[in-house]
Amino acid sequence: MVRVTNWLQRHRRHRKFIKLAKWFRLWRKNVYKQVRLALVKQGQHAYQARKEKKRDFRTLWIERLSAVLREKWNKYSEFINSMNVKNIIIDRKVLSNIAIAFPRVFDKIYDAVTK
Repeated sequence: MVRVTNWLQRHRRHRKFIKLAKWFRLWRKNVYKQVRLALVKQGQHAYQARKEKKRDFRTLWIERLSAVLREKWNKYSEFINSMNVKNIIIDRKVLSNIAIAFPRVFDKIYDAVTK
């Protein structure tokens, strides 16, 4: 009796994974077991990087707002607190974009918050 192997499907599956690891170094790009491990680790790094990206952008927006508010002799924390007290709900991303692109509009928002 002839031994039947699943060579073609296995080869295609391995090629699919190896194609994803094209730019890796040494055995991590062409040895299937190493490729699998490398891709799992890559996925873990990608997951963490997506979380860090959100953190980094929020930090950037806060830094931009702080810089604009420092010119007006105000603190970021006091400004945000005043916004919360007065129920003015604008997120930090929009506020930082307005502060950079439309300074006059930001001045009006600033006046409304600080009065």
